[in-house]
Amino acid sequence: MLLRFTKMHGLGNDFMVLDLVSQHAHILPKHAKQWGDRHTGIGFDQLLIVEAPSNPDVDFRYRIFNADGSEVEQCGNGARCFARFVLDKRLTAKRLIRVETKSGIIELDIRSDGQISVNMGAPRLVPAEIPFEAPSQALSYQVDVDGTPVELAAVSMGNPHAVLRVSDINNAPVHELGPKIEHHPRFPARVNVGFLQVIDRSRAQLRVWERGAGETQACGTGACAAAVAAISQGWMDSPLLIDLPGGRLSIEWAGPGQPVMMTGPAVRVYEGQVRL
Repeated sequence: MLLRFTKMHGLGNDFMVLDLVSQHAHILPKHAKQWGDRHTGIGFDQLLIVEAPSNPDVDFRYRIFNADGSEVEQCGNGARCFARFVLDKRLTAKRLIRVETKSGIIELDIRSDGQISVNMGAPRLVPAEIPFEAPSQALSYQVDVDGTPVELAAVSMGNPHAVLRVSDINNAPVHELGPKIEHHPRFPARVNVGFLQVIDRSRAQLRVWERGAGETQACGTGACAAAVAAISQGWMDSPLLIDLPGGRLSIEWAGPGQPVMMTGPAVRVYEGQVRL
């Protein structure tokens, strides 16, 4: 059978989006891995699936697969593309959309200027909830990586993140440390790894090694986690701007227990069909 799909991106973080509300198919991890290959498939960082909700209080269910076939809990750039997709495909006429994910409910607000704001919920900082192995909660932790101590913050935005502060984003050891920390035994569910250079109190630069995808052009949850780490440790103030290789996100966070608000663009690239 042929399935219609849309290729989209949020700041260069690219997605294949499938509507399984008006189409019916059973998608397996092997399909995501096959389609995600940039040489023999469509190529993407994540596959986003739009499904009918199981909860009557929400509008849609949102599922996410990495290019390696692993299913993950959350994707911030994908959430913005999800909102643009369901509006463009007339699956809803709402501009404030409630969506259920593997990690909980998020709210998507499609603004009149075309930007999309996402209420990502409150960050989780308790180690067991990230998950991260540590005796107690702290602002930062020292992790042994091949005998070298690495200082990092650990944050969950529905998916686990490690945030490292660096002095030079262009020479940050993203491809050296990224995979080692991703698979570090203290992160039992693996982890996304952000490398953050603070420019001033309101602006920073970020590169992210994404779990199951490698370095991407942008990572929405990674920007949220980096903002939480920077505000918590007194490096920056809310609201703030984070520049990623693919573009800029605006992040707001009022402190512990409060939701993180992320605002940025979502772009449709092309429409296509794929054989299941």
